[in-house]
Amino acid sequence: MTEGTGDRLLIRGGSRLSGSVAVHSAKNAVLPLLAAALLTRETLHLRAVPALADVTTMRALLGELGAELREPAPGELQVRCVDVAGEAPYALVRQMRASLLVMGPLLARLGRVRAGLPGGCAIGGRPIDLHLKGFAALGAEVSLRAGYVEARAPAGLHGARIYLDYPSHTGTENLMLAAVLAHGQTLIENAAEEPEIVDLAGCLNAMGARVSGAGTPVVRVDGVPALGAVDWTPIPDRIEAGTLLIATAATRGEVELTGVVAHHLQAVVAKLRETGAEVWQEQGRVFLVARRRPAAVDVKTLPYPGFPTDLQPQMTALLATAEGIAAVTETVFDNRLGHVDELRRMGANIRVEGRTALVTGVPRLSGAPVQASDLRAGAALVLAGLAAAGETEVHGRGHIERGYADLPAQLRSLGADIEAGPGRVAEPARTLGGGA
Repeated sequence: MTEGTGDRLLIRGGSRLSGSVAVHSAKNAVLPLLAAALLTRETLHLRAVPALADVTTMRALLGELGAELREPAPGELQVRCVDVAGEAPYALVRQMRASLLVMGPLLARLGRVRAGLPGGCAIGGRPIDLHLKGFAALGAEVSLRAGYVEARAPAGLHGARIYLDYPSHTGTENLMLAAVLAHGQTLIENAAEEPEIVDLAGCLNAMGARVSGAGTPVVRVDGVPALGAVDWTPIPDRIEAGTLLIATAATRGEVELTGVVAHHLQAVVAKLRETGAEVWQEQGRVFLVARRRPAAVDVKTLPYPGFPTDLQPQMTALLATAEGIAAVTETVFDNRLGHVDELRRMGANIRVEGRTALVTGVPRLSGAPVQASDLRAGAALVLAGLAAAGETEVHGRGHIERGYADLPAQLRSLGADIEAGPGRVAEPARTLGGGA
């Protein structure tokens, strides 16, 4: 999105968030579910589909591949892939890393796929080696040529034992999608355990697949000849829920989240309780009350069920006004501290040493023009603006819209003063020592 009036958010800080808000379906569940539509000639009917930029990109990609898409009702989407092409165009693939998820289904169904190397947020190297090694183990011939990945399996894929060097979320999903139509049994070891993977497995099984062990380190897939239709509602977005909880804690507020799965939030809830917030759950609802300045706590990101990397920037924004010194260590991505310089712009006292941000809390941040470098960094800057004195301009709203259906509207419903509007162009932040 270009820099313009609609690409920035104006936040007047100081309002205490209070009220009840519903959580949307998970972006990271919906995208692989849409990719799964490529595995069958029958209809995939998804409900509660969030209005996200990444969902729009995936829909456009499926359309380019030959899918028929219908919206029978608001928030619902029907996808039918009677005939599909085997090439994913670079112009769409480059916009979003999750577009890589079409490779597994296309390879499984057609025995061939060609896709441009994916793009996404600028949060460090995210190699696709795990995907390609897995495809090779399943019997595909894989090559890289002129910015494209090509994989061929003319005789079809076959079951294999695949060990992932790292429990990659997207890698686990892509290999599950490839293996469901393979001949024989596939074991994916050191698999990622995220709830979205469990959701994908449930949907695939409802289509006729035989997937077991999702949510554990070993996923077993027994290949089947074909898959059928399905009507599916994705799980709630635990990252959106965590963002709203952290935002409430940052403004010393109180919130009720509805439509959530509480055990998906265990890691962030544990840390928020350490800061002094009161958090409890009741029948699909989570409540948070923050009555005082948060206490500093150390945070280390880890694969699920550890503290999620997608909530690290938001937690860093909260800790910027905590009492004491906190160490925030990023272990998942090698360049996910880009929001630190922008928080410094607002008066935060943060020093970066390698992959660790040492955050010395200050009593209050000050509003300033800041620039979002990626999706979750943008959310962190919005949270910082809510807690700051004065007006904050967050540029790069397009990043935020990739993963939040309407974060400004949710925050306004809780009493925040936030709107899209004109403002000054943010200049590059200066490094005040210990640059990222």
